[in-house]
Amino acid sequence: MTRQAITVWHLEITDPAAYQRSPKPLSLSLERVSHPEPEFARYLYSSVGGPYGWADRLIWTAAEWTARYADPEVELWVANDGRDPAGYFELERLVGDMVEIAYFGLLPRAVGKGHGGPLLSAAVERAWAMGARRVYLHTCSLDHPSALPNYEARGFKVFRTDSR
Repeated sequence: MTRQAITVWHLEITDPAAYQRSPKPLSLSLERVSHPEPEFARYLYSSVGGPYGWADRLIWTAAEWTARYADPEVELWVANDGRDPAGYFELERLVGDMVEIAYFGLLPRAVGKGHGGPLLSAAVERAWAMGARRVYLHTCSLDHPSALPNYEARGFKVFRTDSR
């Protein structure tokens, strides 16, 4: 069996002037969820990441999910289409003045409807509001084909590429 090579791109934006807001406004409602139920957090993670092979958190216990979102440096934001989740992002303030977009994505039913750019804009703007001087994220060749172009369109620059 041949194993597919995976490329991981590490991206950053360090200058708010380089940031390019999506020209389309966010048509979803955005809500911070301070203490999500572990089952809800797992639902978001598995629904968004399932098609792309996200697996690292699938083994987490309820206590691990609870601890993650009890951390004051972590924020979970959910984009809703009416009453239903359409996507989410998770931000984590790291050492110094760096904020990582740890997870970002849309549920399959929301993909291809023009929500990605506006939702990413909301994530970047929230990271700046958290005091970031550097907003960081990573994506890989298993993610949606529009992921990397979306990040680059918002002003992110690749600073490192890894192959696995």
